[in-house]
Amino acid sequence: MRYVFTSLFLMGAALAATAPDPTPSQIDEIIAKFAAKEAEFAKARGNYTYRQSAKVQELDADGNPQGKWEEVADIVFTPEGKRTEHVVRAPVTTLQNILLTPQDLQDLRDVQPFVLTTSEVPNYNIHYLGREKLDEVSCYSFAVKPKKLEKGKRYFEGEVWVDDQDLQIVKSYGRGVGVMKKNSDDQYPKFETYREQIDGKYWFPTYTIANDTLNFKAGPQKIRLTVKYQDYKQFKSDTIIKYDVDDLKKDEPPAKKQPEKKQN
Repeated sequence: MRYVFTSLFLMGAALAATAPDPTPSQIDEIIAKFAAKEAEFAKARGNYTYRQSAKVQELDADGNPQGKWEEVADIVFTPEGKRTEHVVRAPVTTLQNILLTPQDLQDLRDVQPFVLTTSEVPNYNIHYLGREKLDEVSCYSFAVKPKKLEKGKRYFEGEVWVDDQDLQIVKSYGRGVGVMKKNSDDQYPKFETYREQIDGKYWFPTYTIANDTLNFKAGPQKIRLTVKYQDYKQFKSDTIIKYDVDDLKKDEPPAKKQPEKKQN
């Protein structure tokens, strides 16, 4: 997308937790455990159908919607069991001042619903920031940044919040990054993605939002992005979620309340 978002980063009632910070060795263990769970969640989400509704709006100086791009797609399976995307609604775009690029669509599908798996951890610098509360959920906060950018690949750069009991990512805030062409006017949105528990154990992305004034070479343009992930339904049941990398036979922990979604 040839624009920039700077999200209105709303922490709401986020407060520093009173529990002591983990030691460096404990931090390494926490990262290893939540990355292992992320790998299991990625596999589990691959067995679910869902509807993804995305919208990009140009706004006037007072914040009123003008041009719009919209797409509603169902992520489903063919009778042969192949995962595929079926576009349900894609009206003609009325955007006038911005242009969506293939990188934007890749971010929409892969970066904004960010998953940090064990195999991806070596590609990122991950730094512990501290303890915070997202509503009633006590979390560890981590800064995440790619170690290097490879041509043709998109990465996440920002912050993730990990439930300090279940060690699951419950929220991410950042942007998609990649190799930029020289003198490019392409820039990418900062966004907030919220997760909720599905079927009492899977924490999947359910809502992404971003707002900003885009500073193009031709001038500023206000913009809003919203993505909803709805109607998760399990297609098959050959995935078993493990909740402890030290003891894979332990029972999964009880479900916890998900952080409340903040909408603008």
